[in-house]
Amino acid sequence: MMEKAIVLAACAIGAGISMLGGIGPGIGEGYAVGKACEAIGRQPESKGEVTTTMLMGCAVAETTGLYSLIIGLLLIFVAPITFLNRL
Repeated sequence: MMEKAIVLAACAIGAGISMLGGIGPGIGEGYAVGKACEAIGRQPESKGEVTTTMLMGCAVAETTGLYSLIIGLLLIFVAPITFLNRL
């Protein structure tokens, strides 16, 4: 009985820690958009190039947050079942 509680607790703690990975993309994307706005403010004629580059960078940065979400969901829903079946 205690083993099951430890497995469930470890999965919950691991899922919480993995969701900390969502902080980085949020900060990075906010910084990138701010710098893009500054660049467009300085040179409005380069709006298309700056916006395209910014959106591509934000999409790449967002993937790390999505990976963290997927790992968290796996730790909540899949890992406990897998580990508890082995006990």
